Amino acid sequence: MKLVFMGSGRFAVPSLRALLDTSHTVAALITQPDKPAGRGHALRSPPTKSLALERSVPVHQPRKIRAPDSVALIEELAPDCIVVAAYGQIIPKSILDVPPKGIINIHGSLLPAYRGAAPVQWAMVRGEKETGITTMLMDEGLDTGAILLQKKIPIEPEDTGATLEDKLALLGAELIGETLTGWQEATITPRPQDNSRATLAPRIKTEDALVDWTQWAGEIECRIRGFNPWPVAHTTLRGKAVKLWRARVAPSADVSPGETAAVTPDGILVGCGGGTQLCLLEIQIEGRKRMAAQAFARGQRLTAGERWGD
Repeated sequence: MKLVFMGSGRFAVPSLRALLDTSHTVAALITQPDKPAGRGHALRSPPTKSLALERSVPVHQPRKIRAPDSVALIEELAPDCIVVAAYGQIIPKSILDVPPKGIINIHGSLLPAYRGAAPVQWAMVRGEKETGITTMLMDEGLDTGAILLQKKIPIEPEDTGATLEDKLALLGAELIGETLTGWQEATITPRPQDNSRATLAPRIKTEDALVDWTQWAGEIECRIRGFNPWPVAHTTLRGKAVKLWRARVAPSADVSPGETAAVTPDGILVGCGGGTQLCLLEIQIEGRKRMAAQAFARGQRLTAGERWGD
């Protein structure tokens, strides 16, 4: 089949690479415009662009995909099918209607769970034990199209938002090949989603990562893992912002939420909701580098009773 690939983020790179290594023809990459990044505000290209240029795939970076010239571009390319992964813009009906084999999206959750922009992170934040990849036919709704194939993976205790996204990206690359083969050979029957089971995974905001110490320790640990490496779970101590990079649930103790219980060789014990307790392992106070929580506590002479999140 003649394909157009629409993708921008790191999540999309393995899928693009996989398609380039198949018998399908990737006629073009549609990706986001280069954007200023870093202190020098130098323009940074989407990760998919570098791969496409390496493999001599034409690259197009429309500012607005719904603009008439963008629609005309897709019509001119005349793909049999469009594959989408982490593109970053809503695709209008005028483009949905172009390819005769439809538009297939590679989504980082087990739909209908976690529809939206950040399914990987929210699945972890909300304590799911497993997640996966769904390939689906796109329609005008928010990740509401018919499901083609799905594959599950467990969310491991050591996973972070970054490591889980990397695992799912590789799984997506594997599944899109199977999906296109089955779709082309008519061995896959699309199945509608059960909308009554749908949950949402909205775009992440910095304030989503603010720690509420009245939550149970397990909930806070999931938030710390899910929001690593961005926006990073955060709180305050002694009037300064503190990022929480790593933590683990500790044995319960009679300590009020946000209260420092003790400093141990492993880290800093902090009380949470329901009599639970969290051991902070790696933190970063504003203006300083990341460091082991125990080393931070020793250097700052942190004592039992001091409060986090005031």
